[in-house]
Amino acid sequence: MNLHRRTIVSVLATIFVLGIALTGSPQDKQEKKKEAQLRTVHGSVLDSHQNPVADSIVYLKNLRTQDVKTHIADGSGVYRFSGLDPNMDYEIHAEHDDLSSATHSISSFDSRKDIEVVLKLDKKRAG
Repeated sequence: MNLHRRTIVSVLATIFVLGIALTGSPQDKQEKKKEAQLRTVHGSVLDSHQNPVADSIVYLKNLRTQDVKTHIADGSGVYRFSGLDPNMDYEIHAEHDDLSSATHSISSFDSRKDIEVVLKLDKKRAG
């Protein structure tokens, strides 16, 4: 009987451990939830004739911290910023040579997780 009881306890302990491993810890769940809430901003940089502009520098500014992230657009003029805090407001613009785009605002009130912004280089950069 004692051996039978140990076997049952061992089986229950194994099921319990597997249950925790499969469901993850509360911290893991919080991390996954936080990651699911993060935002991505992406798009392309175009010239005044709607042609993509490779190697443009895209600036993303966090308006609360004033931190600026940069990304160099690829050969097709495409850029991407991911892992952005949805509770922050941002400004984004692009520059290439002596041209710049208008500055676009990304509001924390915008609930989209995937935001596309086309940046058109159509004005002389302030020098």
